[in-house]
Amino acid sequence: MSPQKETPSQWTKEQVKATLPERDPNSHKGSFGTALLIAGTKEMPGAALLAGLGAMRSGVGKLVIATEAEAMAMIVPRLPEATYVQNGMQRIAEQMASVDAYRAAAIGPGTEPDRMTEDALSVLLESSMPLIVDAGALSRRTYAERQAPVILTPHPAEFSRITGVAVAELQKHRANYAAEWAERLGVAIVLKGQHTVTAFPDGEIWINPTGNSSLAKGGTGDTLAGIMLGMLCCHNDWKHAVLNAVHMHGACADEWIKTRSPHTLLAHELAELLPEVWAAFES
Repeated sequence: MSPQKETPSQWTKEQVKATLPERDPNSHKGSFGTALLIAGTKEMPGAALLAGLGAMRSGVGKLVIATEAEAMAMIVPRLPEATYVQNGMQRIAEQMASVDAYRAAAIGPGTEPDRMTEDALSVLLESSMPLIVDAGALSRRTYAERQAPVILTPHPAEFSRITGVAVAELQKHRANYAAEWAERLGVAIVLKGQHTVTAFPDGEIWINPTGNSSLAKGGTGDTLAGIMLGMLCCHNDWKHAVLNAVHMHGACADEWIKTRSPHTLLAHELAELLPEVWAAFES
C-alpha cells in the first residue's frame, strides 16, 4: 500500500448542515437539471426502482430511467414522476440516444457486467457530466482523465473484484486502500460498509459516522446511488453532494432504529424517511 496522504476525518452533521443547498423560491425543475439513471433488467427491476426513488427524493429536477421494457411495467406504477427510455442501455450503448442533455448520470444498479454495460459506460465516460458507477457497471478497468468526476460506489466484494485486493485484507485497511485506488484510478471511491469511506483522487479522505446494521440488506446500495445522483444535481460542489448523500443515507437508517428493529428495514423505506431526515438538517 502507498502511504496514506491524509488522516481520515469524519464528515459531521455540522458539515452537512453547512453545505446543503438552499432551494431558491423562484426555482423550477430546470434549475436542478435532468439526471440519467441506467439501471434494472427484467430479472432485477427493483434496483432501478430503488435508485429512482432515492434520486427523486434528493433534489433532482427531472429523472430519466433507461431500463428494459419488462422492468418498466413494474417501476412506472411506483414511480410515475420519472420518465423512461425503453431498452435505454442498448440505445445509449449503440449511440442511438444522446446523453448531452443530462446534468449527472448513474449506471449499474441491477445490471449485468456484460459488453452492453461496458459500451454504455464508455459513452457516458466521453460526456462532460458527473458519473456514478455502481454494482454491475463496476469492473476492473482504467479511467481516462476527464474534467467531470467519476464516482465508484463498491461494497467490499466489488472493490476486491475491481482491484484484486482480498476482502479480508481490505477490511483491515479500508481507508488506506480506498485512498490508494482513488489516486491510482483518478476517481472518487465510496467504499461502503460500516463507517463508509469516501476517498477523492486528490488525497482527501472522509469517514462517515452515520448508519448501522439495518443497511446490511439488499437494495440499500441502490438507494444510495440514487440519493447521490439526485444530490449531484442540486449541489454546486460535487464533493459535498457525495459526502452528504452518504451521510444522509446512514442518517435515515439511524432514524429507523430509534423505534424499530434493525432486522426489519426495507431499502425503499430509506427514501420514505429521507424527507424528515433532510428537514432536520435544515432546522
